[in-house]
Amino acid sequence: MADPDPSSTSRRAVLRAAGSAGVAALASGCAGSTSKAGSPDRVATVPVTASAGTATGPATVPTCVLSPESGEGPYYVADAQVRSDIVEDRGGVPLHLDLTVVRAARGCRPLAGIAVDVWQADALGKYSADGATFLRGTQRTDGSGKVSFRTIVPGWYAHIAPHVHVKVHPDQRTEAATQLFLPEGLLRQVYRHDPYSRRKAPAHPNTRDDRFAAKGKLLTLGPVADGAGYRASFTIGLR
Repeated sequence: MADPDPSSTSRRAVLRAAGSAGVAALASGCAGSTSKAGSPDRVATVPVTASAGTATGPATVPTCVLSPESGEGPYYVADAQVRSDIVEDRGGVPLHLDLTVVRAARGCRPLAGIAVDVWQADALGKYSADGATFLRGTQRTDGSGKVSFRTIVPGWYAHIAPHVHVKVHPDQRTEAATQLFLPEGLLRQVYRHDPYSRRKAPAHPNTRDDRFAAKGKLLTLGPVADGAGYRASFTIGLR
């Protein structure tokens, strides 16, 4: 999917183009079988195979089980650039994030034209602000319900488990937000290297966060090695 010129398009344009679908909750995914964690979702036919799980084993998700929303979180910007590569000048371990939006109540049918926002902290735990735009962007799902973002493994901050924020906009009136986590073993490994190592990371980046303890099982990505970084996929179901 080619990136439009950011000077002439924004999330507002995406929302104007998005179809009316309605939303009540997010879903962890739709699956009738087991897939290798982190493998790309199969969305051409139903059921859709979800990739949520751990980096060390397969993830089995019953058909269209709704997962809890984890909240919008801080630093949301309502007019992010439409683009797939959101890294800009931020250093860090590459993370290619593939998201699929489906209608959970209708056999996990992929939904086209749905606006999806992502934003996150950089390797040093900082969010873009005051006119900066790094590590945030938006796209509209294609005919297979997919969007892909090129980002980095997020850094840690405060007592919060490292995460990527995701907000889905079926239309201009409805939205749902959640946060996607990464396996703690992967984070500990990544945080040993520059630029993450410029700050001493907590011994347990995830498990010190009560939100992760409550919802992390359904909202943790299953990254696999991809060149110099990782690739992960996740299916979001709208009721």
